[in-house]
Amino acid sequence: MPRLTHPRLADVPLDLALHALADPNRLGMVARLNATRELSCAGAAPCETIPKSTLSNHLKLLRAAGLIETAQSGREMINTLRRAEFDQRFPGLLDAVLANAPGSPGG
Repeated sequence: MPRLTHPRLADVPLDLALHALADPNRLGMVARLNATRELSCAGAAPCETIPKSTLSNHLKLLRAAGLIETAQSGREMINTLRRAEFDQRFPGLLDAVLANAPGSPGG
């Protein structure tokens, strides 16, 4: 298994964070992680119809933007939302995006 890269949030630019949150599938994944705190790769998918390669790419983009951390637990890869760190780097951004996401009370 190749080692996964998790950036320091101080090195993540705002445009990369916004790009990661702009896709509805990735936003759904972040919302699920926000609600549950951690999910396996399969459990992070917003629907079962997303191909594995597409899911892998979404997770890679979320990692690159500093939104998630992925760790191996046995045979599974577990994703965790880096909420506290992300909120410290971009105060209020995640709350605003999640509150206005399609399917949310404000969106």
